[in-house]
This record gives sequence, structure tokens and C-alpha cells, in this order.
Amino acid sequence: MSGNSEKAALISNARGLSPFVLVCDHASRHIPEKYGDMGLSEAERQSHIAWDPGALAVSRALSSLLDAPLVESRISRLVIDANRDLDAPDLIWTLSEATSIEANKNLPAEERQFRIERYHRPYHDAIETVLGERQAASRETILVCVHSFTPVFLGKARPWPIGVIHGKDETFTRALRAALAADDPTLNIGWNEPYAALNGVTLTLEKHGDGRGLAATMIEIRNDEIDAPHGVAMWAGRLARCLEDARQAIGQG
Repeated sequence: MSGNSEKAALISNARGLSPFVLVCDHASRHIPEKYGDMGLSEAERQSHIAWDPGALAVSRALSSLLDAPLVESRISRLVIDANRDLDAPDLIWTLSEATSIEANKNLPAEERQFRIERYHRPYHDAIETVLGERQAASRETILVCVHSFTPVFLGKARPWPIGVIHGKDETFTRALRAALAADDPTLNIGWNEPYAALNGVTLTLEKHGDGRGLAATMIEIRNDEIDAPHGVAMWAGRLARCLEDARQAIGQG
């Protein structure tokens, strides 16, 4: 398959009846054929630097449980990061944690623009298509961005099995955190952990959630929690309950 024929986004269950719309920015580790292996080992191309392991599995399970539309990126963040602004220094990574991505260094302006037009923009256009159709039909919509994170980063352990991140409006994220705490009072819930808007990681949340005035949140699950089917099922079930509880709490249920 050539790079020009590869789709940047996949929309599933577009007509789902749920008020929730799910998006998964880092769903895929796929590198278009034209880029080869990008000078990286197979292990590196399967690791978190390429995608968010487990995030798509949780997103698809949630889509099924909630009957929710899902928009997923189909291109590895090694090629371009769908959750970064176009002027962000890490839109196209040259260093991810300790891994140097030589293929992305000194990238010609034409190649950078090609990746934006071929892979980044179509993904966000797909999200806008789903949201626009719902708005035109006056359908209630709550945007949920699903991600995963590594248990250890630069030698520092991350203790939270889940973190919730807000954009400009904290309302729904606060309600979700309260619902998660009520569901399991022992749960260590990160607030704006392991990332926050100040880290430049909330493009999708703010562009499509805040930008449209929607209730919205970003969920980060530690990837060792969702590296097997039972973990995916457990977290999808918990999130399905808690998202609906949060919706009720903010008066949209």
C-alpha cells in the first residue's frame, strides 16, 4: 500500500446513539510504507514512542458499551503527532524520551507540510465531520479523548493508574474525577497527570471540545493496566459507568 492511499483517520459507529463521542489520537503504530522503518528497531516501533498501547482497545470497548461514535488516528505519532498544534516543536518528534528519531531531523519544509496535509489535517477534519453532523441534528455531545501513558518516564515512576485532564473548562473533568472516586474510593486518580494543558498535549480536547463549547475531557490510563483483555474490559466498564455518572452530575443526563 502506498503512502498516498493510506487513510489518516477511521470513523466507527458514526450514528451511535450515545451522547459521548470518543477520539483516540494515538491509536496506531502504523508507519506508511514510504517512510520505511524510520531507522528504528521493531521494539521501538512497537513501543509507546510510536502510539498509545491499549488506548484503542479501550476506546473500541467503550464505543461498544456506550454505543458511541469513535474517531481514531491511523498513523503513528512517529510520523506526525495528531495531538499537537501545527507550530508545536514536537509536532514531528526528533527525540522521544531517550530515543533519537533520526529520520525526522532536518526535515524539508515540503515534507513537513505533506505530513500535515496528508495525515494531521484529515484526522481533525474527521472529528469535525462527526461533531458537525451532531450539532446540525441538535444532538447532545460530550467529547472524550482516550490516551495511555507509560508506568515510568525518564526513570521516574508514575503512581496513578488513571489521570484526567481538562481543557479550558474543568466542569466535566471534575465530575468524572468525582465519579471515579465514588466508584472506587481507593483509586489513585491523577489530576492533570501525567500531563496537563501547559505541556501542550490538549490540542484535540481544546480544538474540538472547548472550540465548540462542548463538555469534554481527556483520559490517560497507565498502559500496564490495559495490556491484556481483562484490563481493557475492566477499565472500559468502569469508564462507561463513570462517564454516565459524570454526565448526570453536570445535569446533561
